[in-house]
Amino acid sequence: MTPHPAARRSVVANAIYGLLNPIPFGFFVAALIFDVIYARTGVILWMKAAAWLIAIGLVIAIIPRLVNLAQVWITARATALGADKLDFWLNLLAIVVAIFNAFVHSRDAYAVIPAGVWLSALTVLLLAIGHVVIAVRNTRTGGYAHG
Repeated sequence: MTPHPAARRSVVANAIYGLLNPIPFGFFVAALIFDVIYARTGVILWMKAAAWLIAIGLVIAIIPRLVNLAQVWITARATALGADKLDFWLNLLAIVVAIFNAFVHSRDAYAVIPAGVWLSALTVLLLAIGHVVIAVRNTRTGGYAHG
């Protein structure tokens, strides 16, 4: 019996993932900041801006999640570490929370608070935990190679 060779991860896919993965996190953090400002001031501009940031963050989050899905669950299924799978699930859960947050932000102005702030905070927390899991894994393995 010949052993099956380990699935190689695409360099292009890793580059696309590394380039696009941090961008939604920035949008969601900015949306959280804008939600907090809106909760403190009541100026509707901040709520509308947060809604746009959440929508744009969700659109940009699609490509890295598809790359992550392919690399962790399809091509490198046998070699994927638990940290890769945990990062995938945390990011997927954060996207689901962000979708609910987008629906909350589509409400009338004063109906957004406090649910919008809590959902934005939960989205940022889940993404941050995912980034920490990958960072800890990378320091243990001695380099950066995602999913």
